[in-house]
Amino acid sequence: MAEERILLDVKELSMYFPVTKGVIFERKVADIKAVDHISFYIRKGETLGLVGESGCGKTTAGRSILQLYKPTTGSVTFWDDDRGEYVDLVTLKGEAMRKMRRKIQIIFQDPYGSLNPRMSCGAIVGEPLKIHNLAKGKEYQERVEELLTIVGLHPYFASRYPHEFSGGQRQRIGIARALASNPQFIVCDEPISALDVSIQAQIINLLEELQGRFGLTYLFIAHDLAVVRHISDRIAVMYLGRLAEIANREELYENPLHPYTKALLSAVPIPDPVIEATRERIILQGDVPSPMNPPSGCVFHTRCPIAIDECKVTIPALRNLGGEGINEHWVACHRA
Repeated sequence: MAEERILLDVKELSMYFPVTKGVIFERKVADIKAVDHISFYIRKGETLGLVGESGCGKTTAGRSILQLYKPTTGSVTFWDDDRGEYVDLVTLKGEAMRKMRRKIQIIFQDPYGSLNPRMSCGAIVGEPLKIHNLAKGKEYQERVEELLTIVGLHPYFASRYPHEFSGGQRQRIGIARALASNPQFIVCDEPISALDVSIQAQIINLLEELQGRFGLTYLFIAHDLAVVRHISDRIAVMYLGRLAEIANREELYENPLHPYTKALLSAVPIPDPVIEATRERIILQGDVPSPMNPPSGCVFHTRCPIAIDECKVTIPALRNLGGEGINEHWVACHRA
């Protein structure tokens, strides 16, 4: 169960990628607004699910939080247990940011592309131990074997190379690497989307087991709403770089307030043919607009079935229409 302390507080975070023209005299002609002024927080020990269509900015948001991309605007405030105080990650540079990377880690989406094919499994898992000077000699070897055992791999595999493993085993290696530096917070960037369905449940169960064992906090990025409901405490819905809705999982699934969330949930199949036959499927009209030229006002108004004139002009603020604490229900819609 999550504690009351907020571990990560993201405020007005934006990540714009410049579009340039010209070869010799290069000039900026536009911005791709991948992430556009999003704000949310994650409590210690909690899992926040981040969902939305492909290309809506979920992965960019996760990488901007970890400072793999330097955000255009905004702050990412993180509680550092060692210092006993909050630190704004956006302001950290060089050695200070390198030290902070011990506490914030990422599990990548592609288990085939995220492991160095020239390094053995043991070297991949042990690399964070060397970078942060956490273990040497016999202690290093024992820690690598311990990490492999924790994620369900035999220590004997340490000398093998990535091409000798299946997709599920590679993702376990990626998880072991993320755990090596004893982090407080992990971004899980669609960690099961590239895996077989039979393996997905094993990886989800492993992540939940590790969270309980080590007190981890997750930002779980996915587009499978059924998986997100299973693993998350709260869920944030994203559309075209902006947050549409944030609520705890039961509240979001039983009482969605944003028309985009309702459309997403209507597409999730229910394993009951009687209920499934009577459900109304919401089909959104048109395509997702380009993040280089997003619509004015509410970015969803071009596809929204209940849009009014105000939606075309005014950007809706994210406001709490629920209670306090775990009952908060934030939604960015003029008509909610």
